[in-house]
Amino acid sequence: MLRVADVEIDLLTRCVRRGDRQLALPPREFRLLAFLARNVGTVLDRPTLLEKVWDCHFDPRTNVVESHISRLRAKIDRGFEVSLIHTIRGAGYCIREPA
Repeated sequence: MLRVADVEIDLLTRCVRRGDRQLALPPREFRLLAFLARNVGTVLDRPTLLEKVWDCHFDPRTNVVESHISRLRAKIDRGFEVSLIHTIRGAGYCIREPA
């Protein structure tokens, strides 16, 4: 079980909850969220995410990371007061506990 703020990620059942809401995530979004949660507070760049979540090296100009982050953010952050997934311009992405 991984926890970041009010998000619970059950690695065995692949269930994700934020607050009292259960979230349905496709396998790739689940892997992306789990990887971000294992690295709370760490800024992860696109090449690292491509290597660790997709297990391969994509064309560096691909927007696959941005697309998945956008969809994940819509499910994890939309409708909640506090955003957990952050874009660090020019560096990458991270998930952070609220201050």
